[in-house]
Amino acid sequence: MRRLSKFLLVFVGLVWLLTGLTSAGQSVTSASPMASHSLFAQSGPSSPLRITLANAIARAKAINPQLETAKVNARIAAEQAVQARAMNLPNVTGNSQYIYTQGNGTPAARYIANNGVHEYIAQTNVHQDVSGALFFRYRSSAILAAAARDKAAIAERGVVVTVVHSYAALVAANEKVKSAEGTLKAARQFLSITRKREKNGDAAHADVVKAQIQVADNQTNLQSMQLAQQQARIALALLIFRRADRNYVIVDDPARMLQLPAFVRAAQEARAHDPQVDAARKTEQAAHKSLMAARMGYLPSLSLDYYFGIDANQFATESTLDTGQRIRNLGYSAVASLNVPLFTWGSTHSKVKVARYKQQQAKTALSYARRLRAGDLKLFYAQASTARREMKIRRRATAEAVESRKLTLMRYKAGLATALEVVSAESTVSRERDAWYNAETQYATALANLATLTGNL
Repeated sequence: MRRLSKFLLVFVGLVWLLTGLTSAGQSVTSASPMASHSLFAQSGPSSPLRITLANAIARAKAINPQLETAKVNARIAAEQAVQARAMNLPNVTGNSQYIYTQGNGTPAARYIANNGVHEYIAQTNVHQDVSGALFFRYRSSAILAAAARDKAAIAERGVVVTVVHSYAALVAANEKVKSAEGTLKAARQFLSITRKREKNGDAAHADVVKAQIQVADNQTNLQSMQLAQQQARIALALLIFRRADRNYVIVDDPARMLQLPAFVRAAQEARAHDPQVDAARKTEQAAHKSLMAARMGYLPSLSLDYYFGIDANQFATESTLDTGQRIRNLGYSAVASLNVPLFTWGSTHSKVKVARYKQQQAKTALSYARRLRAGDLKLFYAQASTARREMKIRRRATAEAVESRKLTLMRYKAGLATALEVVSAESTVSRERDAWYNAETQYATALANLATLTGNL
């Protein structure tokens, strides 16, 4: 009996031990997903990329399609100048040929134009064309290549304007969102104040209604500002990233970084570094060279050829005649040809007229480019000056509006002002802040436009 009791005790202990181990395993198993979930939650997204204004401009230049097109056109124009230059230099070619003609029983062939039954030609030809038209075409293409580089510089400065405007617009959008959030917070505080005053019998229910309407308006305005912020963010991302969903933050404020130079200095830099006028001037010069090339069609042209090699009945540098005499097949010859234009059915005269029309067009474009530079210089400088003055005015007005709002709210709490005055003070703060941020964007954009003439941002 005692042995049976010990056996039962041992059996119950083993069952209890196995049950405990199973429960522990289930606990560990159920805890594993929680642990992995915790680890996954700790691994957050990567930190946003910090983008400065200079970095944004550099990124935009690297991927802008219009700028890339202008650069490709400049490279193509440079290669066309290389090709035109090669037309004025000696060209060397090799010629190998075998001619078979039916015989007639004599050393001569049946065709008198051929030199024998078997004829071997292996020669090197040095050819040179001497023509005024070719020379002036080369000069025209070289100048057009330089003009294409200026047009690429124009496109590059256009990219700078676009990036600065988009960057400044995003800065303003961010500030407007912050301002709208602060205005909404102040409106909610005012609503709380009116409710307390109504509860204490110090204000009418109409004040609460006005405060509620103000909160609703500010909520709608905040949503609009957030949408505008998202649009500005995407617009800048499309300019500087290959993917519009990149996570980034901007760290500069163009309106505070950029400085307006003195007008005299800006005018000097515009005269020295305006690619628009430079491109127009070079285009006019190229048109003049094209006119000279067309006029060269009235004059003779000269071509020179020098041949070195063999033209013999045997493929060898030496051959033996039937008499036993050995002769050298290797030698040279030279040909000079003078081509005189006599009658071309008026085509040469027509080419000259076309070239003259293009030259007149280029002169008109150059004159307009110079007038445009003078006008744009005054316009862009006036826009920047006006925007800078407006920034100062709006900044001071914003500070005064904030102070007025504070005083009006204190007067309302003391029962000396109406709810309408408080709402008006809040609207004034919001309006002046938005005008301030808009002026900053206009100032930065005007400076970027001015930089298209001066080359210095």
